[in-house]
Amino acid sequence: MQAKLFSGLSQKDVCRLLACLKAQPVNYAGETVVVEEGCPVKKFGILLAGKGKSYKTDSQGHTLTVTLLKEGSEIGVILAASPGRKSPVSVTVEQGSSVLFISYNRLIYNCTRNCPCHRQLLKNFMWIVAEKGLVLHERLDCLLRPTARDKILTYLKNFSGLENGLPFTIPLDRNAMAEYLNMDRSALSRELSGMKKDGIIDYYKSTFRLFH
Repeated sequence: MQAKLFSGLSQKDVCRLLACLKAQPVNYAGETVVVEEGCPVKKFGILLAGKGKSYKTDSQGHTLTVTLLKEGSEIGVILAASPGRKSPVSVTVEQGSSVLFISYNRLIYNCTRNCPCHRQLLKNFMWIVAEKGLVLHERLDCLLRPTARDKILTYLKNFSGLENGLPFTIPLDRNAMAEYLNMDRSALSRELSGMKKDGIIDYYKSTFRLFH
């Protein structure tokens, strides 16, 4: 697994940087909350193995999935770079997961040295923060759409590429897709069926084609 944080760095440089940052992987024997909603975040993580998700809990105890995490996903990057801010979400990882945690303060302190590999590491970190901001913007773009069909189309177009009719696979199952779009699961299924009947899309499970 090649983490984006270490892009452009040799294995030797990565090992040296990890030692400098005092970063150690943490293995989880069971499903575990690694970031708790309402708490500050001083370390960010990289999911080395396993799966997870970030989610919010409403006043009735219902959970809303914000993002699904897979091998290579970053955890708490924006929060770690925002000292004093409390996390608006919780993050949980599944049984058997492994997360590499890195102190944000140590990252910034060590990256001030006049060393090419430290500068590359900091450059990669800033790129990840920017990418996370764009991902949040994409979701907001979906949620602001006035109708369920508009929400679905906006989301699917983010993954469809430039050519209509070509198959593409989204990273969400139906439950996660409904939560991502803030829709009822049944309403999402009905709208997808209607869009397929109208010739706008075709799909099988998480693989879609767009004709609109």
